[in-house]
Amino acid sequence: MAVTALGTIGLLFLVLPIVALLIRSLQTRAWERMPESAIPDAIWLSFLSTSITIVLIAIFGTPLAYILTRRKFPLKRLATVLVELPIVLPPAVAGLALLITFGRRGLLGPALGEIGIALPFSFAAVVLAQTFVAAPFYIRSAQIGFHSIPIEIEEAARVDGAGGVRLFWWIIFPIARRALAAGLVLSWARALGEFGATILFAGSLQGRTQTMPLLIYNIFERDIDAAIWTGLMLVVIALVALLLSHWLARNAKEN
Repeated sequence: MAVTALGTIGLLFLVLPIVALLIRSLQTRAWERMPESAIPDAIWLSFLSTSITIVLIAIFGTPLAYILTRRKFPLKRLATVLVELPIVLPPAVAGLALLITFGRRGLLGPALGEIGIALPFSFAAVVLAQTFVAAPFYIRSAQIGFHSIPIEIEEAARVDGAGGVRLFWWIIFPIARRALAAGLVLSWARALGEFGATILFAGSLQGRTQTMPLLIYNIFERDIDAAIWTGLMLVVIALVALLLSHWLARNAKEN
């Protein structure tokens, strides 16, 4: 009885705020007060930046996940922890770290400045911030997918002459593809909702760096109904992405 009661309280605590957001938006007809000039720009910027982010995560995260899964090297556990650190890192700290690394006076800033690249408060900064916070979700899912492949299958493929890209594309990828897809969907949803690192590293310039989460922050004080409706759009998108990720992950386990 006590377990049921405590579980019910926990469920209500997690679900009730979302329900309240939906109820409030319906009561106030919040969709009628959307900031028409800002929302299309924010939606386009969000989907463009997250699309590029997912491509970068797939290109660089997949080999990294495979190395962390299959290869043995010194300090491997430490490397795994550091790769996953952005998951629990405070967003403001993530943004500050990116700024100190890629800012004009940061670690790599002077070198980038010499070749005419200025990353802070640019569209590229949005992509970097999203990639930094979202990549670990894909890498963890990819590691699970690679772990599910018996090592004997890879060894047999190598004996038959497959190796490198051919081994991955024809043997590893078909088996782990659903786990990889689930990780990409989850990473995309995380990138879409990124706020803290982005506002610190990229700022919030309409049409340039202002994604949907930043738009909500900017319009909250002057038009809460518009903020509610914009937030509800993100909730629906995130819900669909999460359901898709769970479905892909479940199919990966069944197959």
